[in-house]
Amino acid sequence: MENCVIDAVIPVYKPDKKFAELVRRLQMQRFKIRNIIIMHTKDGNDLMHSECLSGYDNIIIEEIEPEEFDHGGTRDKGIHMSDADYVLCMTQDAVPADPFLTKRLVERMEDSRMAAAYARQLPWRECRLLERYIRQFNYPENSVVKSREDLDTMGIKTYFCSNVCALYRRSIYDKMGGFERRTIFNEDMIFAAVCIQNGYRIAYEADAKVIHSHNYTNCQQFRRNFDLAVSQAQHPEIFEGVKSESEGIRMVKSAAAYFVKNGHPFMVFRLVVSSAAKYFGYYLGKHYRMLPHAVIVRCTMSPRYWAGN
Repeated sequence: MENCVIDAVIPVYKPDKKFAELVRRLQMQRFKIRNIIIMHTKDGNDLMHSECLSGYDNIIIEEIEPEEFDHGGTRDKGIHMSDADYVLCMTQDAVPADPFLTKRLVERMEDSRMAAAYARQLPWRECRLLERYIRQFNYPENSVVKSREDLDTMGIKTYFCSNVCALYRRSIYDKMGGFERRTIFNEDMIFAAVCIQNGYRIAYEADAKVIHSHNYTNCQQFRRNFDLAVSQAQHPEIFEGVKSESEGIRMVKSAAAYFVKNGHPFMVFRLVVSSAAKYFGYYLGKHYRMLPHAVIVRCTMSPRYWAGN
């Protein structure tokens, strides 16, 4: 594993200080990254000569038009600009927590059946209490390796993978056809599901850590879950017959008990409202084909996706 090569692929749009810190910390990794391939959606700024990228000789920038961006297709294009053994996919607002991120992910790949390994997400300091708990629930302290045998017990969680920070074995990525070229969202989970169904494994590596969280409003949660459900509805061959809602119910019960036990009973109301927004968005997304186009555009986080639909 010591001689393997890693490249990183990061879609970027209007980068901020977190992106600058991401690049800086990627350069400091103990297991070195050869090239950082930035898929830059044009925003009127000259990213090539920006201060956050100055002094680095391993940055490759690919400029794309805003209408060309696609969650799966853009990342796939970046991956095919690389011939590395492994490709690290990240988002521009996730920052490695320490210099051992890539080392821990590569170590998990020693099993040749491992298609991908994704990192634990720790909340930013300003993260609100509810989102902080959800991060803890979805990204616990214990690592796990998931395979087809886990579907009966883990349900849809078996397919979970996150391109906030995930390392992919290039040979399996190519063999399985890579990310969906045109998808509203959820390209990571769709690919992971294909891998699982074909006998490969997906790892959650809790010792590989990034700092990443959002303080979404209820409206944003609604739209995010709408898009999530649309992606699942478009792939019934993957998601039909796999338990999904039960995982959400388990999280709500767990969070409510946690807030009451730790002296935050008022958070239960916020939890209920947030969960209702998520479920309503998810329900409408599952049935998006029954909705008028004008309603869909108001529900989605990705209006550009629907421009050609």
